[in-house]
Amino acid sequence: MAETEADAAAAPSAAPGRLRNAFGGVLCAFTLILIGVLAFSIRLFSVIKYESVIHEFDPYFNYRVTQFLSKNGIYEFWNWFDDRTWYPLGRVIGGTVYPGLTLTAGSIWWLVNALNIPLSVETVCVFTAPIFSAFASWATYLLTKEAKGTGAGLMAAAILGMVPSYISRSVAGSYDNEAVAIFALVFTFYLYVKTLNTGSLFYATLNALSYFYMVCSWGGYTFIINLIPMHVLLCIVTGRYSSRLYIAYAPLVILGTLLAALVPVVGFNAVLTSEHFASFLVFIILHVVAFVSYIKGLLTPRLYKMAMTLVITVGMAVCFAVVAILVALVASSPTKGWSGRSLSLLDPTYASKYIPIIASVSEHQPPTWPSYFMDINVLAFLVPAGIISCFLPLSDASSFMVLYLVTAVYFSGVMVRLMLVLAPAACILSGIALSSAFDVLTRSMKFQLSKLFDDGSAISGNGSTEATSASAVNTNSSKSENKTEKSEAAPKEKSSKKNRRKEKEVTESVPAKSKKEKRLSVLPLEASVIGTLLLIILGGFYVVHCVWAAAEAYSAPSIVLTSRSREGLHVFDDFREAYAWLSHNTDVDDKVASWWDYGYQTTAMANRTVIVDNNTWNNTHIATVGTAMSSPEKAAWEIFDSLDVKYVLVVFGGLVGYPSDDINKFLWMVRIGGGEFPHIKEPDYLRDGQYRVDAQATPTMLNCLMYKLCYYRFVETDGKGFDRVRGYEIGKKHFKLTHFEEVFTTHHWMVRIYKLKPQKNRVRAKLRKLKSGSKSSSTLAAGRKKNPWQ
Repeated sequence: MAETEADAAAAPSAAPGRLRNAFGGVLCAFTLILIGVLAFSIRLFSVIKYESVIHEFDPYFNYRVTQFLSKNGIYEFWNWFDDRTWYPLGRVIGGTVYPGLTLTAGSIWWLVNALNIPLSVETVCVFTAPIFSAFASWATYLLTKEAKGTGAGLMAAAILGMVPSYISRSVAGSYDNEAVAIFALVFTFYLYVKTLNTGSLFYATLNALSYFYMVCSWGGYTFIINLIPMHVLLCIVTGRYSSRLYIAYAPLVILGTLLAALVPVVGFNAVLTSEHFASFLVFIILHVVAFVSYIKGLLTPRLYKMAMTLVITVGMAVCFAVVAILVALVASSPTKGWSGRSLSLLDPTYASKYIPIIASVSEHQPPTWPSYFMDINVLAFLVPAGIISCFLPLSDASSFMVLYLVTAVYFSGVMVRLMLVLAPAACILSGIALSSAFDVLTRSMKFQLSKLFDDGSAISGNGSTEATSASAVNTNSSKSENKTEKSEAAPKEKSSKKNRRKEKEVTESVPAKSKKEKRLSVLPLEASVIGTLLLIILGGFYVVHCVWAAAEAYSAPSIVLTSRSREGLHVFDDFREAYAWLSHNTDVDDKVASWWDYGYQTTAMANRTVIVDNNTWNNTHIATVGTAMSSPEKAAWEIFDSLDVKYVLVVFGGLVGYPSDDINKFLWMVRIGGGEFPHIKEPDYLRDGQYRVDAQATPTMLNCLMYKLCYYRFVETDGKGFDRVRGYEIGKKHFKLTHFEEVFTTHHWMVRIYKLKPQKNRVRAKLRKLKSGSKSSSTLAAGRKKNPWQ
């Protein structure tokens, strides 16, 4: 009866709590929707300011593949042999691409057209990255919530939605693998942590499927399959092994590896390459620990000690055997079982020493300190506070966050492209830090304000207290008398009632203790208000920086360039102008040679066959093009003619000041070409160790094909031949081309296209030699004296 009355009394008090929770859930859902809208809309500056166009270089290949998929279907896509690239070798597309992005955009296009929404493939490709940035923000909320609660999750999601590092790879038009891969990365981590917290096989299965999507989307999946084993090993070493850890990891290794092997570009590399060996080693260690913990509960201490001796002996023998086999397999590989990019991450100097093709890519260079401030801004100062918050208290989920951050910081310091992997970790730790800070500050203000109000009410109520003191004393005395009578009538209470009281005291002691600890961390009211304002101002600076980065720094498509001057905005559309000329003025089967940076764009926009492109899978082929560009005109003509090349395209920025032109990339052509063809030596193109194209340049540099194709007729622009990128006048101004002829130069001289002159008719030359002996002999002698380097 008493319990029923207590429940009835507690029901009205619980109703406001349920109402508050329901309102909080609705507000949280509404906030997440707003965060998704923010993440999507902040990436639309490129479309609003310019136009709906594909950006950069690699996205054009992805767009071309998506076009083929939507037109021909999935089966034709898997079997597609592309003869427009890497002539005369070609490329099997289905077996050499990560198909996640293409299949995702193709599915979206199929779905919207099934709903009678007439969107083109290009429109879907342009907006795929902003859509998935919203998904990534929601995945970040889920991951952070599992570690530190809803408030930290909302804060981290809002920060990720507009962090510049992620915006740089997910603006509208940036149709690259990272557009969907970051969502897959964060969502896989969320499902792993969720499984770790719940021990659910359902979430473990979803985790393996999410990992499969990540494998389909990006080669950076190796970061996942190495980070999670590191965390599992950390938990084992620190004595945090549990059945939940086993459920979170074992299905991921088995199902994830089997599913990864289904991706053609990965195949058996999922079990044969060194990037995956750590996951298998930790998998074995996990089973040994699980077996030991299992038999410990079954055996007596004496038998357990004997069994442990046997297990350790056998285990060490098996471990040494496995390690010996792995060492033998790895030692037989020239790269020790690692890919070139993986080795460049482990050893930052490896690429520059042995693989210049990897080192030549700008996004593979180490970042500078300003790039950290540009890409994560104030998060760099909030991350240390987030790390401290993760240790108060330390859990499996929070330890995973710290480990994720530490590894991401290292890899981002090796390769600027991996700043993208650091961004979610920095946002999560910063969200945790801000949430904890706001929690302390707002709780302090609430406590101090309530204390002020209580003191004020106590002062105003002193008079009434004195007036009613006599009646209160009488009432208390009567109550005490009634209590003594009841105690005499009931000599003893039931033991069950005593036990219930004790349990109630124990359960109420915990929140009382936590309340006491919270009161110890209360700050003065003035400090709390100032701290809150400072954090709001800091967040305002972050928002302003993110909007500026999205609108100015990362919104301009590389294929359409702009600059501002006193006359206003200048638009340089030379790339599309050149590709349009190739498409309309050359034959369909003509081959175009250029440096590999422009291969994807040439194939996608001009629909012409290229010799090399951005896939960079064949180093010898790229070295051949680099050797041609580094050679004298006649030798270069012979190389291009042997490849059936009809047109040569070069990018030149000396007139308008475009720094990413072929002259600035030329030394990489020399290094890559010299790696395969030893007669190309870098010192021959340097004067006292300096790379110059002015009057101090070496004769080898002034007579190579790249110099001639870029600076041909350049002196006619201003009469001096002043290069605005290099900042001085060129060395060789007046020269003629003997084996190439200029066929097209864009409006701002940014793209120049040359055609190979046809070979002379050898039969007519031989007849002419027979008819005029002395004349022809003198002509041949003059020809022998001609220096092809001039």
